[in-house]
Amino acid sequence: MNTHSPLPAPGAPLQHYVSTAPIDLQSVEAMTPEQSKVFQASQLRLMWWKFRMHRLAVISGIFLAALYFGILICEFLAPYNLHTRNMDYIYSPPQRVHLFHNGQLVGPFVYGRQMTLDMDTLKRNYIENQDDVQRIRFFCKGDSYQFWGLIEGDRHFVCPAENGQLFLAGTDRLGRDVLSRIIYGARISLTIGLVGISFSFLLGIVIGGLAGYHGGIFDLIVQRIIEVLQSIPSIPLWLALAAIMPITWSPILIYFGITVILGLLDWTGLARAVRSKLLALREEDYVLAAQLMGARSSRIIGRHLIPGFMSHLIATATISIPGMILGETALSFLGLGLRAPITSWGILLTEARSVSVIAFYPWLLLPMLPVILVILAFNFLGDGLRDAADPYK
Repeated sequence: MNTHSPLPAPGAPLQHYVSTAPIDLQSVEAMTPEQSKVFQASQLRLMWWKFRMHRLAVISGIFLAALYFGILICEFLAPYNLHTRNMDYIYSPPQRVHLFHNGQLVGPFVYGRQMTLDMDTLKRNYIENQDDVQRIRFFCKGDSYQFWGLIEGDRHFVCPAENGQLFLAGTDRLGRDVLSRIIYGARISLTIGLVGISFSFLLGIVIGGLAGYHGGIFDLIVQRIIEVLQSIPSIPLWLALAAIMPITWSPILIYFGITVILGLLDWTGLARAVRSKLLALREEDYVLAAQLMGARSSRIIGRHLIPGFMSHLIATATISIPGMILGETALSFLGLGLRAPITSWGILLTEARSVSVIAFYPWLLLPMLPVILVILAFNFLGDGLRDAADPYK
């Protein structure tokens, strides 16, 4: 039996059936509250949710945030002043922190030390005095300092006992506390990466963007310049540019000079990446629509093209910052970077250039540890930010 409706006769008008019931979108496609929350979330919120799933990136971000907050108050965090010398404790090894003494809870403390000189090797040997318990003080008065070179202060987060010593990372050849100098050196080593990457990004995005968008003779000239700069070995080029800076320059000028050098050498890779992306994106329909509406090149590049590969720029930035920190460390280690009285992690590592010093006083290599941790943290953070920049992927 045929249950289908008969076909209309040829030429007869078709009958239309329209429902007069109100439209209910929820009845068409019902969504749970969780699905509705994701569906209505903004792009920044989606990026944050995606970033939180990358646990290692979150931990790295917290670690770097703590470090950059610490450089704001490094005078307060350091147990000693940057230039304090303890001449009775030259090349003193790191002290161990104890909690219990003779089975009783005393709190964080260190044992006092006595120095003896080995007449055969002229090496200083330090012996702990188990009867000299020196409790560590917190939020206490200690060495005086100038907070950011402006405000006098003497408060420290941690201090040695009265007439005691606290060398958690040992001392150097002048009896200066290595831990305090590492904390002070973080201010220079961490900020030089941020300032350098800002200068490098400005050059890379502007030059690479114009070369990729316009092409022609400008693109040809830029590519030849990039090829020449990339063909020169990095270390000899660093040495040549660092040697140009006069010795009479102040430490601040040397700091900005090293920053400009690192920025000049790092923009080429970013410029080439930006150029290749813009060569592909400039053929899209939305770029043609913007051109027909009279938008200028700077607006098209900055408003429409650059955001299209922001994830790549974020990954490049997080990789370039540790590269600049390594560059400053290498230049300072070779004696052609920053100079005293400025203190950075690279300058601290110059104390360990001698093999004999490393053999007898290995704790002088401790400034290398924060360099490694910061580089790893930036790489992990870059992986998380790169994935979070494409939340729909």
